Amino acid sequence: MSKRRNAVALILSSYFFSGVGLHDAAFAQPSVGLREYIDTFDGYSFRYPQNWIPVRGAGADIFFRDPYVLDENISVELSSPSSSRYKSVEDLGPPQEAGERVLKQYLTEFMSTRLGVKRESNILSTSSRVADDGRIYYQVEVNIKSYASNNELAVMPQDRVVSLEWDRRYLSVLGVENNRLYELRLQTPENVFLEEENDLRQVMDSFRVNKALG
Repeated sequence: MSKRRNAVALILSSYFFSGVGLHDAAFAQPSVGLREYIDTFDGYSFRYPQNWIPVRGAGADIFFRDPYVLDENISVELSSPSSSRYKSVEDLGPPQEAGERVLKQYLTEFMSTRLGVKRESNILSTSSRVADDGRIYYQVEVNIKSYASNNELAVMPQDRVVSLEWDRRYLSVLGVENNRLYELRLQTPENVFLEEENDLRQVMDSFRVNKALG
């Protein structure tokens, strides 16, 4: 590991994941191989970068993050077993409709009450595929940029300079089993995605839902 990476690691080790994009410019970790995570109780599995670490209390069923790029993480969300009766991911409608739903959910979660914050969002792609388990999965990719003014209370418009806070890629894989909707979520800074795209797409393609033992 380089001296520069060691310095970054020491600084970042004091931070916890948050919605604020303080680390978007951090350096991506070189490809380190993937490890499989299997949840037999809830019924899903996926592969993730083996150097990523688990985070407790993050609000998801499972959550891993890159220890160096804290805005890069993976999680799995499950619909409530008592309130959902999904038979297929196609219950969400076609992939484009599912993509709009995913984007709306992200924008709701990242809604900011700060003055001068502006979000730009785009659905980059939506698709449907049949995996080797015979199930249909939807894949959704969106980009969200956050802009903020450094002095929103300034009287003169020219004094309210707006700059880019963060620029992220969000990748979701949706599947249905056990009458529940499962969503694998990947979040990564856009510049890091360009470096790690091959590994991250392997993670997306690895997501499977199956019969739960719980």
